[in-house]
Amino acid sequence: MTTERNSLRLPPRRAVLKSPEDAEAKKRAQEQRDAEVRGVASIHDMREAIKHAARALPAIAEVPLLGVLSAAAFRARAAQGLPFLTTGLVKRWPLSAQPPEILRERYSHVPVRARVGDYINTAFAADRAMQDMSMGEYLDVVDSGVHALPPYLGNLELRELNSLCHWPTYFDKMGPPRFWVGPAGTVTPLHCDYDDNIFAQIWGTKRIFLSPPHHDEFLYPREANAILFGSPFDPEAPDFDQFPLARQATMIEVIVNPGDMLYVPAGWYHQVRALTFSLSSNRWARAVPFALRAPGA
Repeated sequence: MTTERNSLRLPPRRAVLKSPEDAEAKKRAQEQRDAEVRGVASIHDMREAIKHAARALPAIAEVPLLGVLSAAAFRARAAQGLPFLTTGLVKRWPLSAQPPEILRERYSHVPVRARVGDYINTAFAADRAMQDMSMGEYLDVVDSGVHALPPYLGNLELRELNSLCHWPTYFDKMGPPRFWVGPAGTVTPLHCDYDDNIFAQIWGTKRIFLSPPHHDEFLYPREANAILFGSPFDPEAPDFDQFPLARQATMIEVIVNPGDMLYVPAGWYHQVRALTFSLSSNRWARAVPFALRAPGA
């Protein structure tokens, strides 16, 4: 199957709107839809409430590691507004028992869209460089080792893998599973999503830095959309001359190993780096964040 035929099966890339007025109208309409899906009156007010609630959180120096949680236990813990790591559940998934070679042996034909070039500094730009190819072609590029920054399959709907992942019902309403595939050195730069997030590490190991929502005032945030904000600060190579306020930002480092699942509360900044060839998957809630719910809700 050729790359051209594969690319026809991928979702179309976002069109560039013709005028600022068109862009603003589309932005307002999307924010209204986002608010309706999450059951809130305003995404802006939700963001501000998350940051306000975070100011009352206790400071933590590390992310606690827990065992498998029931849905009730997960929700009670998530209501505290702090990240935590669980282990055991993801190890039971059929995909966890498969070797990475399954991607080439069984899914080489699957069309994918890779982040290429300097996708770290352009991570949240609408026109960032992407390249359509097959999974087999992507793995060939990775094996070639010719890129200083390896191309990354980030935030993909690989529906062929869904039946091999048995997600818990921690959220009442969730978005579809998203998959992240790449070798050591692939990075998702510092950003926050204003949705609760469960992140499953299936193969490989990743290092994640976390920072609480109200520390955005130290992280020079840039809006990508109403529920996604990026930061130019790199906690792995901090430049305090360019970003002096970042000295005040708390950064919590956590290593996520195969079989782990990380809960990232809405509004928490996070940066993710693969330390080995990795396959991760995550799902975002589509509801009022746990940190904003009444006790027992």
